[in-house]
Amino acid sequence: MTINMNGKRGLIMGVANNRSIAWGIALSMRKAGADLAFSYQGEQLLKRVRPLAETLESDTLIEVDVMDDASLDLCFSTLKEKWGKIDFLVHAIAFSDKNELTGRVSDTSRSNFNATMAISCFSFIDVARRAAKIMPDGGTLLTLTYQGSHGVTPNYNVMGIAKAALESATMYLAADLGPQQIRVNAISPGPMKTLAGAAISGARQTFRYAEQNSPLRHNATLDAVGGTAVYLASDAGSCTTGEIIHVDSGLHTIMMPALDNLN
Repeated sequence: MTINMNGKRGLIMGVANNRSIAWGIALSMRKAGADLAFSYQGEQLLKRVRPLAETLESDTLIEVDVMDDASLDLCFSTLKEKWGKIDFLVHAIAFSDKNELTGRVSDTSRSNFNATMAISCFSFIDVARRAAKIMPDGGTLLTLTYQGSHGVTPNYNVMGIAKAALESATMYLAADLGPQQIRVNAISPGPMKTLAGAAISGARQTFRYAEQNSPLRHNATLDAVGGTAVYLASDAGSCTTGEIIHVDSGLHTIMMPALDNLN
């Protein structure tokens, strides 16, 4: 079945480069016919995002700092002025001090805990509230999570706690916004070779472990994650909300490595 998203418009938040999961989603959304706007933070990211956006025929790039209410307000007022409404939003934003992702979670500083939760979790709630106001006909809100939310993952630490909160927020937002026909879901890819993933110590070993032990014996691709996002944002996903969709080749089902990989 070919999914048609012609006439649908949405905001992609969190593209860093052409290996970003958000970029994979953007590619799939555009291929299905959607019109896209992109957010960015700072001139350095603008230099990366602008040429990518141009390849998808998008000229709508909006600077956004999710820690600044005025910045967020301006973003959504800009979208309302340009399009009148939006049909979907992709939230691919997370942050934590990488120096605190190693060692013990019990050593996490208060300042980094607060920043990690605000940027990685609360920002989704913050943008959802604003996006819902320009979704008069319903729509879809998507965010990205990771399996470190429900099980201990090396060098993920406080980010795992933030992702657990994000998944809970996804369900509560789905309940809040469901009467407005706004669906809220999270996609949980397995380890992927992205800029964010590379910042986590031991990323190569984690990627190799997933490749060797997931049921499908390979890691998720940008196309696979993007295709899932298109399904969720399209009419085909009209009855799916409050879900954490795993796109990880089945890795989340594995409790121990394959026998061939046990020492």
